Amino acid sequence: MTQSLAQPIATTLPSRARQYYALTKPRVVQLIVFCAAIGMLLAVPGLPDWRRALAAVAGIWLVAAAAAAFNCLVEQHIDARMARTAWRPTARGQLGSAQALVFSAVLCAAGSALLYVAVNPLTMWLTFATFVGYAVIYTVILKPLTPQNIVIGGASGAMPPVLGWAAMRGEVGPEALIMCLIIFLWTPPHFWALALYRAEDYRKSGLPMLPVTHGSEFTRLHVLLYTLVLFAGALLPFVSGMSGPLYLVAAVVLGAVFVGYGWRLWRNYSDVLARRTFRYSILYLSLLFAALLLDHYLNPLL
Repeated sequence: MTQSLAQPIATTLPSRARQYYALTKPRVVQLIVFCAAIGMLLAVPGLPDWRRALAAVAGIWLVAAAAAAFNCLVEQHIDARMARTAWRPTARGQLGSAQALVFSAVLCAAGSALLYVAVNPLTMWLTFATFVGYAVIYTVILKPLTPQNIVIGGASGAMPPVLGWAAMRGEVGPEALIMCLIIFLWTPPHFWALALYRAEDYRKSGLPMLPVTHGSEFTRLHVLLYTLVLFAGALLPFVSGMSGPLYLVAAVVLGAVFVGYGWRLWRNYSDVLARRTFRYSILYLSLLFAALLLDHYLNPLL
């Protein structure tokens, strides 16, 4: 007997859970939490209070996941037109707008409450401001309006180390702002490398990404220029006395490789090279912050 068309096919709980989990953009949120954790560890001379750190990690994860889910909700029709994002549950119609909105609101409320009660009010407000910056100012206003969306909106994406620092110290120090600046400068070449080999996707979506509005050569030049500025910005922890020689070596080597990718991308473009540049950008940020953390613990022993 065939199933009635009026009766929806049942969705198993594990399958539904996977759909909600997919809305949180796990890999993106993992990098956010990683950078926040680095900020926590660098904020204190030894190991931080593990109870507060655990609560901060959980709270930041929840709010970041809420922002990701809200982004999927707002961009569901755009996601459906792009091969890179067409698999998302909201784009495929597996989860409705109301479900995504309630899910995002619950995560944001739970994360904010946890941060307020178990960490401190400053971290809660900074994290909530980051949610508004990404989910509303960037996703709703800037992204469909200007090709500089990722530059301006990158400020909210650069906040995780500041959140981690504030969680441990209850204040925002200059060291946290330096880490924020590094991520801010890293964001444009990271996303523009992706946009270069996904330009046709963005053209179909109607989003004014730089390769669509200004062309490939203009975008590639800006990727190179930003890698050069990032190279200089990544030296600030050493120049300011925040880190030592171990970090300096890592920053120079990692930065030189990134500039090399930017140069090759500008002079001899291919989609394969753009994809490699995008992947290296993720590795770059992870290793750079890992080196900053390693230097923090090893430098007093050297």
